[in-house]
Amino acid sequence: MNSRFRKIFTLILLMNIASSTVFAQQNDNAKPWVFWYWVQAGVSKAGITADLEAMKSNGVGGAYLMTIKGSDASSPALYANPSEQLTPQWWDMVKFSMQEAKRLNLKMGMHVSDGFALAGGPWITPELSMQKVVSSKTYINGSTKSKIVLPKPPSREGFYKDIAVYAYPSPVGTGVSTSTNVPKVTSSNGTDASGLVVDGNKKNFASNEPCWIQYEFEKAFTCRSILIKTSGNNYQAQRLAIEVSNDGKNFRSVGRLEPPRHGWQDNDVDVTHSIVPTTAKYFRFLYNKAGSEPGAEDLDNAKWKPSLKIVNLQLSSEAAINQFEGKNGSVWRISKRSTELQLPKDLCIPLNKIVNLTSKLKADGSLDWVAPAGNWTILRIGHTSTGQKNATGGAGMGLECDKFNTEAIKLQFKNWYGKAIEKIGPDLAKNVLTTFHVDSWECGSQNWSENFKAEFLKRRGYDLTPYLPIMTGLPVQSAQVSESFLYDVRKTISELVVDQFYKTLATLAKEKGVTFTAESVAPTMMSDGLMHYKTVDIPMGEFWLNSPTHDKPNDMLDAISGAHIYGKNIVQAEAFTTVRMDWNESPVNMKTLQDRNYALGINKLVYHVFTHNPWMDRKPGMTLDGVGLYFQRDQTWWKLGKAWIDYAERCQNLLQQGKPVVDIAVFTGEELPRRSVLPDRLVSTLPGLFGSDVVDAEKKRLANVGEPLRQIPAGVTHSANMADPENWVNPLHGYAYDSFNPDVLSTAKVKNGEVVFASGATYKVLVIPGDMKMNPNYHYMSYQTVKKLLELVKAGANVIVGDKPLYQNGLKKVNAAEFYSTVNEIWSNNFYKLNNDHNPVLIKVVDKGNLFKAPFNGSNLKLAGIEPDFYAVENGQISEPILYAKNVAYTHRKTNDKDIYFISNQIDKERDIRLSFRMKGKVPVMYDAVSDQTSELKDWSSFNGRTVFNINLKPNQSLFVIFETPTKETKYSKGKNWKTFKNAYNLSFDWQVQFDKAYGGPEKPVEFKTLTDWTLNADSTIKYYSGEAVYTKKFNFINSGAEKIWIDLGSFSNIAEVKINGNSCGILWTAPYELEIGNYLINGDNSISITVANTWANRLIGDGKLPVNKRITNTTAPFRLEGKPLNQAGLLGPIWIKIEDK
Repeated sequence: MNSRFRKIFTLILLMNIASSTVFAQQNDNAKPWVFWYWVQAGVSKAGITADLEAMKSNGVGGAYLMTIKGSDASSPALYANPSEQLTPQWWDMVKFSMQEAKRLNLKMGMHVSDGFALAGGPWITPELSMQKVVSSKTYINGSTKSKIVLPKPPSREGFYKDIAVYAYPSPVGTGVSTSTNVPKVTSSNGTDASGLVVDGNKKNFASNEPCWIQYEFEKAFTCRSILIKTSGNNYQAQRLAIEVSNDGKNFRSVGRLEPPRHGWQDNDVDVTHSIVPTTAKYFRFLYNKAGSEPGAEDLDNAKWKPSLKIVNLQLSSEAAINQFEGKNGSVWRISKRSTELQLPKDLCIPLNKIVNLTSKLKADGSLDWVAPAGNWTILRIGHTSTGQKNATGGAGMGLECDKFNTEAIKLQFKNWYGKAIEKIGPDLAKNVLTTFHVDSWECGSQNWSENFKAEFLKRRGYDLTPYLPIMTGLPVQSAQVSESFLYDVRKTISELVVDQFYKTLATLAKEKGVTFTAESVAPTMMSDGLMHYKTVDIPMGEFWLNSPTHDKPNDMLDAISGAHIYGKNIVQAEAFTTVRMDWNESPVNMKTLQDRNYALGINKLVYHVFTHNPWMDRKPGMTLDGVGLYFQRDQTWWKLGKAWIDYAERCQNLLQQGKPVVDIAVFTGEELPRRSVLPDRLVSTLPGLFGSDVVDAEKKRLANVGEPLRQIPAGVTHSANMADPENWVNPLHGYAYDSFNPDVLSTAKVKNGEVVFASGATYKVLVIPGDMKMNPNYHYMSYQTVKKLLELVKAGANVIVGDKPLYQNGLKKVNAAEFYSTVNEIWSNNFYKLNNDHNPVLIKVVDKGNLFKAPFNGSNLKLAGIEPDFYAVENGQISEPILYAKNVAYTHRKTNDKDIYFISNQIDKERDIRLSFRMKGKVPVMYDAVSDQTSELKDWSSFNGRTVFNINLKPNQSLFVIFETPTKETKYSKGKNWKTFKNAYNLSFDWQVQFDKAYGGPEKPVEFKTLTDWTLNADSTIKYYSGEAVYTKKFNFINSGAEKIWIDLGSFSNIAEVKINGNSCGILWTAPYELEIGNYLINGDNSISITVANTWANRLIGDGKLPVNKRITNTTAPFRLEGKPLNQAGLLGPIWIKIEDK
């Protein structure tokens, strides 16, 4: 085909593409869902019907019916005729809701229990509840002949069962602490601190300013461990500096306590710090917030305003494993291993000195044993209930089921979800109740079950019985042995979470023929935060709106990476949860958050929260106490908001096609607990890909100089230097990454130079970071991992490695010699230096593969033959090295015949951008999911394996770029890739506006000679109005030959529908605020109506100034709008009819 005919053919092809719509094929899975909360037993059939009809009319595909609390949560009850969970009346409501859903062709899901966390009920007895190890100590002398009676360890729920009893020679310091040797306690600020050494003290010692607490002993005291107790969460109490003195004048430093990494559910377990044995008469504990780390999901207590609050600071002469409470799985924590300086061998009890006396224990707690001469410690170990309940439930609340006991798990499933199936009947169960859900884990951790000992033996290959005392913090044999055993305990727990709890539920769900969805396990249950996702059908994370302290970026990456590495196509997100609704939320101010999470990899929203409103005459009505997005039928913009839901469905339809294209897989490490790696944790490993500006900014952020604070939302004060996810958009500049765990690494193969996991997930580069905040014991790695890494490199993989491992994980070492030789083959120093954009990169070739040494300073991966998948340059500039445009998010999906890129402008600013894609040989086409329009690109070129073009992006605008149609063309130029206009008619004057009297507006139409903000109106019924208002006017129009005519609404708040001559032209809710109207105009007189809806905020502010009996609104949400300014409302213009340039 000659050049002329080829160009004609290409032009015809592009015209055909432009006239088609990418969104032609509908997909029910693409429809977003909602969490439908029935709150405090307030349920009505009229409300159920209204709710479900509202969902249906707006394009919602289904709802998770979840009940929250009971009527006794408020006094008096919120609803006059409550339907308490599990009562016949409530089951009738549940069945009715399913019947209505069937009528409307909606699908439903239900949770594993009452409430949203996690899996408990009144049928769970204490012995079937979550279990934890507890212990008590008795000190005796072998010369005594008195009866030995062992105190029962502390228990909960009236349940306790023995596991084992041990005796061992009492080590040095046994029983000696500040409880027995009470020091004189003083403080630099004069505050009484004497309670810090009193067992059971409840009174806080508190300080907002730097201070010290001093312990003065009569004689020199040897401290080997320190127990910190707080009332509530307090990060500062765990980072006190320590100074000691023998004269009270000259002090020397012995270091600073280091807080464990921890999650938000961390207030039920104390922290024991091991220190290098120190003897002194004076101990000072210094508090100064300077140097505090800004908070994070894995350092939750550090999020809050720094201050010291502590109730117990107990010094002990007994040695203890550093922060053993997390290491034994009692709570989600990550800590450095104890060192031999902290626990020298002479402080560790030899295994052969520990006597197992379990068979000597009598039913009354007495011990049938005569101790040999000397001092002995008797350790009684048992298990009890953790006491955790599904606390957000109502009448279905009870103890949390044992997550390692399949019979308890089956009982839980049977009595809640199974009972629902039974009550609604087989037809509704089959056609409506299609989904089973486990929400985010919010019931703490557990570290025991009746089967734990047997499971440990099966999985770890040795009997834990001789080592069990280590779980109580007792160092046995050596620091290395003690820590290695505790690692094996955590590994066993992490496996049981998946194999017993999630796999059992997956089997039960499959038997019922329903889809299994689940949210995150971390950072509350000791676990591998990715591994449970292999058992579920649809992984799910959550992201929060305007709530940095509660946002879950790590949850999102866990779900996304978990889905990708285990081959799950759909990734859901609990979307727009908020800690305090401001009532000003609307689609426009949520779009960038939505798009950013699409770019991360989610492809299905579940809006949080559609709260059931049982009242037909109260608006806004029922809420989740002001928590969550107000996303329900009485939302002011609900009807017009369908356009926003349509946008979600269109995006999700495309984002569910094919498979994700992700170049890099980052190893989580083998520490436990573990989870996906956040981008800020990768900066030190991949500084070149992040860029020097990010490296410098991250150093500044982590320095946290001055410990700055902020309030988001109002009233929630926290660290201003948290790693906000909006600051980590496309962090590796065109190289997307997932995290992967040891579980999938074990399945990895190399194919065509790429690493492929068993699921089919494929990556071009593996990154094995070293030291990270969630991997402080980075020098430990298993033989299996080291062996697999070398195997992959030799087979042709590209691998970037961080710090060299020195030791094997776990107590049972395997192939020690081969371990070290393999480590040396990978990490030995025979790397050579190459330049990458003038940056040195260390590399070595091992058989078919390439090893790169971190820190990786290259600005790209071209040395590994990998171009960036996508990048954007501001203002069309081209430079070397590339100056990447910031705040442009993207994701890439690939099907058998097309590549789909989603691009999002993440800032509220219009931009001219040059886009570059790792694509060739296909025609690029744009699809706008807001307008549902596909359009040709009039100017693009392809060279060096990349396709590039310029584009104009409106504020917060997003687009799809789709490559499908093959072409041999390398350049196409027929104009600009964006529209330009000429203003033709100004419609900004003389409007009649009809407000809704039912929402407190004026009864008669109001004339607006010019378009002005409602809040500036002297009439209070307009000033404080919230709801829809309809603007109308007539105008004369003569078309003088224009092909395309548009209307531009200028500025308005918050969402608007335009009708010309009674025909809907579309709904505007995000830029560009333009609609094509040419098909609806006639020559001569025309009528136009514009329906505008704002938010509830202004009406609630206005009602806050009125007596209760004069208010228009009625809601259960707490009122937090006092003193806040009114929100701009109405049409502000200017409004123009525009002619599109040809």
